[in-house]
Amino acid sequence: MKVGDKQYQSIWLNADDNRIINIIDQRLLPFEFKILSLETVEDVFYAIRDMALRGAPLIGVAGAFGMYLAALEISNRSNPADHLRNAARYLSSSRPTAVNLDWALKKQLELVGRDDSKEILVKKLLENARNICAEEIEKCRLIGESGLPVIEKISRQKKEETVNILTHCNAGWLACVDYGTATAPIYLAHDRGIKLHVWVDETRPRNQGARLTAYELGEHGVPHTLITDNAGGYLMKKGMVDLVLVGSDRTGSQGDVANKTGTYLKALAAKDNNIPFYVALPTSSIDRSIINAEDEIEIEERDPEEVSHTEGYLEGEIVKVRLCPEQTKISNFGFDITPAHLVSGLISEKGIVKASKEGINSLFTE
Repeated sequence: MKVGDKQYQSIWLNADDNRIINIIDQRLLPFEFKILSLETVEDVFYAIRDMALRGAPLIGVAGAFGMYLAALEISNRSNPADHLRNAARYLSSSRPTAVNLDWALKKQLELVGRDDSKEILVKKLLENARNICAEEIEKCRLIGESGLPVIEKISRQKKEETVNILTHCNAGWLACVDYGTATAPIYLAHDRGIKLHVWVDETRPRNQGARLTAYELGEHGVPHTLITDNAGGYLMKKGMVDLVLVGSDRTGSQGDVANKTGTYLKALAAKDNNIPFYVALPTSSIDRSIINAEDEIEIEERDPEEVSHTEGYLEGEIVKVRLCPEQTKISNFGFDITPAHLVSGLISEKGIVKASKEGINSLFTE
């Protein structure tokens, strides 16, 4: 996707030194565009934990490249297989909710032979990290193709008047290497001349909607309006929303969806107002080992300071200010779970299926 007049992905191998992984530092957007260099497993761990990069598909790709960097760190004194297993455990602990990270780490560990040399492992893990990255990009492009007919149908029903789409958090190309999940159908529809407008939830407490989704859509020329997180229900009730599109950090085998806190409330409002509520996700975000999502998906509890403070741009720099009394007790659950019965469908790279055990199983028939 474009930033200014240049094409970018949200993660890439440094062209001059393939021992370096480059990312866009999402903590600074939209106020500053800065490229970070990740050179160690520890660099990748902190980039994920501190949300310099975020979004389930991107976290998975970063984990795959992190395993490649771990292979580069193998010394003569270490057992290569043990070293890589330890690196995978370390990287896995950086963010617990998104399944893509563990999925990608497992893909890398599957390549580790007991007697492989460092040189062989470096080559294997780099090649596979590149493949995982390319596959995630293609999955997101195909998610766009799968979801496009949903927008086209609404456009026809409205006699080609503007289709109003509400999204939550950031499930765009910044979160997914390229294209995005929830945004992929939006970008394709916009590029094909369909009139549309996006309601962008601010998405407290880190404001990924205000800072990232609005930034992305603006760079691509997609009409959009920023709203408070709690305005969505009012807009739906007033007939100002035609479709809700969100992403997923982990979807269980029964179709229940773990996503950014506030997603569940949007799904409830959509159900009450007969508005389609779709979840866009690659199959790598589906965890078929999860039967009871409410009990089995670990919901990340993040730093209370994300809630007690907010960041903004003042006189050329990003500043942080307190929002509440110092003694206030704070809870900061990063995600919630939307039950399958509130989901109109899952938009994947393999098409749209019901949010159900049968629907999900159909995606893995091969």
